[in-house]
Amino acid sequence: MNTLSIPTWIIHISSVLEWVAAIWFIWQFAVAKNLPAWRWLSVGMLPALISAMSACTWHFFDNAEALSWLVTLQAATTVIGNCTLCLAAWWIWRTAQVSKPEV
Repeated sequence: MNTLSIPTWIIHISSVLEWVAAIWFIWQFAVAKNLPAWRWLSVGMLPALISAMSACTWHFFDNAEALSWLVTLQAATTVIGNCTLCLAAWWIWRTAQVSKPEV
């Protein structure tokens, strides 16, 4: 576990924990405000969380060559996460446009 410095580990771990908290808070917001489209944003955040956890796992095991597939997983889930977040944002916008009263 000596691949990263302690401050870098703190940043990595706190970023993952903050992402988990953001997913939970967005879900709670969707429930409290009865905005189901916002739930899709929290679901859309999950691939990015998997990406971050893949990176942390690979670093935890000193970037072991046997686990190099985690780098591919991280890259793939980053792309998927960017797409799902884009779709979720579009869905929130679309839902807001449909429910907006005409002026």
